[in-house]
Amino acid sequence: MTQPYRILVVDDEPDLEPLILQRMRRQIRAKEYEFVFAGNGVEALEKLNADPTIDMVLSDINMPKMDGLTLLQQLPGVDPNLRAVIISAYGDMDNIRTAMNRGAFDFVTKPIDFDDLKITVSRTLEHLSEWREALASRDQLVALQNELGIASQLQQSILPKQPLSTEAFEVSANMEPARNVGGDFYDYFKLDNEIALVVADVSDKGIPASMFMMSSRTALKGSAIGVRDPQAVLTEVNNQLHQDNPTFMFVTLVYALFNPDTGSLTYSIAGHDPPLLVDAGGTVTELPMTKGVALGIAPDVVYTQETVTLAPGDTVILFTDGVTEAMNPDNQQFEMKRLSEVFEGSPPVSASEANTAVFERVREFAGDAPQSDDITCLVLRRS
Repeated sequence: MTQPYRILVVDDEPDLEPLILQRMRRQIRAKEYEFVFAGNGVEALEKLNADPTIDMVLSDINMPKMDGLTLLQQLPGVDPNLRAVIISAYGDMDNIRTAMNRGAFDFVTKPIDFDDLKITVSRTLEHLSEWREALASRDQLVALQNELGIASQLQQSILPKQPLSTEAFEVSANMEPARNVGGDFYDYFKLDNEIALVVADVSDKGIPASMFMMSSRTALKGSAIGVRDPQAVLTEVNNQLHQDNPTFMFVTLVYALFNPDTGSLTYSIAGHDPPLLVDAGGTVTELPMTKGVALGIAPDVVYTQETVTLAPGDTVILFTDGVTEAMNPDNQQFEMKRLSEVFEGSPPVSASEANTAVFERVREFAGDAPQSDDITCLVLRRS
């Protein structure tokens, strides 16, 4: 039988233990999870050193004796493969940002939304499982395809699985990895009253690209928590990636902040194709380009940003070049023109419909031609 994942919860609130045991009772009964509890970082380290079977740490930040940020620094010395998720007060962005920069995989805010916590824990443990498979297979790789398969699994495990939908907006995204894996990724997450959106494409292929993708994703999310303007986020992430980049990889991306209350979308582009805007009447335009090259190439690059206001019914399409450069059997590329034609005169009624339409049209165009690159698309629609 598969052993349940063991999760160490570190928090000095006495009410949290019975609450977690009650709200996670189905997962406990199904032997998916087992929970261990500690009241502070010192007690947590004692339990980790005594119990090497613990898979994940779910820790508060503010605790006596040793806080969660200090505990994060100690975890690699106990087990470099542990995954940590931080619990913090809503709005405590400075500490959350520090936690992400110290290796936290993700975070949840108080008061805890247990639906969100379950998704976060599931995604964290899924990535841990894929990472362990990669480590177990590392010495058994006999062909490049094995390596690329592991890279694909790692790539998929960090992506949000559920669409984001409210009365005000919808977000839907998908990625179809190529057999020759690159480093595409997408993400979307809440930042106070705004929604952060990112679509990115890492240079190179295989395991190195997957590792650089993870570094890029962590650096971006950590910076986004502490720095609000997209252009400032890209500046900080670029400098972080350039400082520790012995393989000279780079990543192109679009990073945007959407305000559901006002409809404003502020974005910055790092060497990536600009998004498409489809208005409620079916008119398709490219959003204005901003200044700045791919991240990781050179230090102190100047990035700029643009802001547009989405009207109700407007849709924004973010994508990677796996869409526009998809090839058909005659070696023709899909190109931006065909992508625009998907929506010209036929605006989507939902974000998921728009996403599906892009992938269906690309598959139809490519026919039997082999897929040479990851195909990634993220759609934002103001309802």
